[in-house]
Amino acid sequence: MRLKLPLILLIISLLLISTGGCQTENTTPKSTTGGQEVTVAIQYGLAYAPLQIVKEKKLIEKYLPGAQVNWKQLGTGPVIRDAMVAGEVDIGFMGVSPFLIGWDKGAEWKICIASGSQPLTLLTYKDNIKTIEDFKPGDKIATPALASIQHMLLAMEAEKKMGDAHALDNLLLSVTHPDAMAGLLGKKDVTAHFSSPPYLFKELDDPTIKTVLEGEDAFGGEFTFIFGVATNQFHDNNPAAYSAFISAFNEAVAFINDSPHEAAAILAPQYNLSEEETYRYLTWEGTNYCTTPYGLMGFVEFMHKQAFISRKPEHLSEIVFENVEAAIGKRYGEASVIEQIQVREHAQ
Repeated sequence: MRLKLPLILLIISLLLISTGGCQTENTTPKSTTGGQEVTVAIQYGLAYAPLQIVKEKKLIEKYLPGAQVNWKQLGTGPVIRDAMVAGEVDIGFMGVSPFLIGWDKGAEWKICIASGSQPLTLLTYKDNIKTIEDFKPGDKIATPALASIQHMLLAMEAEKKMGDAHALDNLLLSVTHPDAMAGLLGKKDVTAHFSSPPYLFKELDDPTIKTVLEGEDAFGGEFTFIFGVATNQFHDNNPAAYSAFISAFNEAVAFINDSPHEAAAILAPQYNLSEEETYRYLTWEGTNYCTTPYGLMGFVEFMHKQAFISRKPEHLSEIVFENVEAAIGKRYGEASVIEQIQVREHAQ
């Protein structure tokens, strides 16, 4: 049976429409901004204030519309490290030492941002302890974890004063900052606490609590307290989400620095503080919210020398992503100011 011409044309048109529809569905790329998921791990303390601003102001969602942002509150850097290695966290914030230990053991991650520097101080209630040399067997020094940045600072001071970086290791007690503060103020369970804000400020309000050691004195200058660390997988496979997070964090740090009163109003409920207290703590001497790292290679050199890590990076690109490397820069002929502050001032 022969088909009439109008019917043939109708069939051809339907085939073209059908084929064109399938082709469009298969070749149109999916959106690279909507529907992405980011999981961020945060610890306790004012060092994480920029992250709280990111969360409360929904800044990741601002730069990545449609994103699902998951927040995990975890107690210590090593716990965050383990969660990241297990694939449960994309970006975690921790001190440089848990990061370097993980990197040394093969964790596929790098530093993606710095959070800034804050006062870290070793405090005690005992009148007979004036320097670290006065600690006796049976004393307990609370730090967030073994090989935490507080542990490294104590080891640096022990190396200088006692000739052995590990001289006080057997006195260390791994305790979260809130529990360590409770033990110190209650004068039980802990002899000393290597504290950080806001716990440091609350402890210093007690007239019986006094300073044994300042972190910057142990290190020999200013250093970044907390770093943001991202997995290589997240960085490589989610460029839009990675960029959105970096932009969000940069905006949060700028907001704290430019508008500390407004930042204090947002943060006060997060820390159960008044706005006045929060503002005072955000602007406390020694506090510097800054996304460029300080003292990074100083910790690398010390930890390698003291066998906390078995290898060290030959180049920054092994441990930081491109945005951090770009912020530090490279001045030929002699080290730039930003390059110089990556090492310890008293390093030989």
